[in-house]
Amino acid sequence: MVNMSPLKPVRGTHDIFPEDSRRMRYVVDTSRILSERYGFEEISTPIFEFSEVFNKTLGETSDIVTKEMYTFADKSGDTITLRPEGTAGIARAFISAGLFQELPLKYFYVGPMFRYERPQKGRLRQFHQFGVELLGVPEPQGDIEVIALGAAILDELKIDQYISLNINTLGNAESRSAYRDQLSEYFKDNKEKLSDESKVRLDKNPLRILDSKSDIDRPVIVEAPDILGSLDSESAEFFEAVCVGLDKLGISWERNPLLVRGLDYYCHTAFEFTTDALGAQGAVLAGGRYDGLVGQMGGPPTAGIGWAAGLERFMMLVVDEVAQVRPIAMIPIGKSAEIAAFKLTNSLRRKGFHIEMGYRGKTKHRMKNANSINACAAIIIGDEEILKSVVTIRDFDTGEQTLLSMDGLTVYLERFL
Repeated sequence: MVNMSPLKPVRGTHDIFPEDSRRMRYVVDTSRILSERYGFEEISTPIFEFSEVFNKTLGETSDIVTKEMYTFADKSGDTITLRPEGTAGIARAFISAGLFQELPLKYFYVGPMFRYERPQKGRLRQFHQFGVELLGVPEPQGDIEVIALGAAILDELKIDQYISLNINTLGNAESRSAYRDQLSEYFKDNKEKLSDESKVRLDKNPLRILDSKSDIDRPVIVEAPDILGSLDSESAEFFEAVCVGLDKLGISWERNPLLVRGLDYYCHTAFEFTTDALGAQGAVLAGGRYDGLVGQMGGPPTAGIGWAAGLERFMMLVVDEVAQVRPIAMIPIGKSAEIAAFKLTNSLRRKGFHIEMGYRGKTKHRMKNANSINACAAIIIGDEEILKSVVTIRDFDTGEQTLLSMDGLTVYLERFL
């Protein structure tokens, strides 16, 4: 017996139908335009990489590597991973192509990412990100520029009122090491108060305890030492320059001392644009400086900073309706006019007009269909019009009906573009 139950997408994935596709395209196009205005160029890397690319960069003890990556062996026996984020692939591409003499480089990317995690509102197992990466700029101006770009995109999308910017510093390598030692000592003194997961992190990377969402850990975390006390003069001056730069640009921010990146190649600025408009506080755009990443992957020491934004979350915050292009309906009257109408439709489409021609039905049915697709106008053509080389144009918004020669059709239709 055939199972007639409906097929469903895999848990944590979803189909993007035209209405949501328009919304996503609006978000992506807006982000593209703003990124190009800031001098960034588009890059596209493969949707999967050798697993070592992510194991090396994300850390073999991180949640993404141990719990969330989609990893498999291909037919040649290579271990492959669907990309869980975009930065590692771009760093790998930079090294593979030997672009060391072309710095600075400014890239943006867009595409699907994959993580095996519990699906919830705004969080999927296949999700989409828009991100930017700035390579070869060690000065704080790089941090200011990429944060300013993120703020500009949020403003252009009219969702900045739902979002606040949190920033923190991780200092340079020396400051970070000093802070890690201080943090480790503090958490060891309070080990019995920590969750089991944080006790494991204590031995491997105490900074990651600061990012714990466990209610057990929160009382301990809020009393933890602040990294500001471990900063050397270089780190303090760098963070001050970033903060002053944001102030001068009129970008509001708050310092979050618990905002960290747990991997060794991160340094100096970490930041998140967060919102509670989606039901729970969460980041919609997050990033940081990663001056040690390219070197850790085998390339030359290269400064880097970037961010990534979740497009599904962006789309949920965009409240304005994204307008659908209103087509012009082609209405042939009678069978003999259909070929002429089809030729005219093809010609107008090539000239840039959005023309829809119903596949079947009488004139009344086709006019009704034109209304259902929210057409702005209709071109009516029959045997009599063909003989006289004219068409009838009906403007659905004004009700006006005009008889027009074929020669003047293109110019007249430009009002509907």
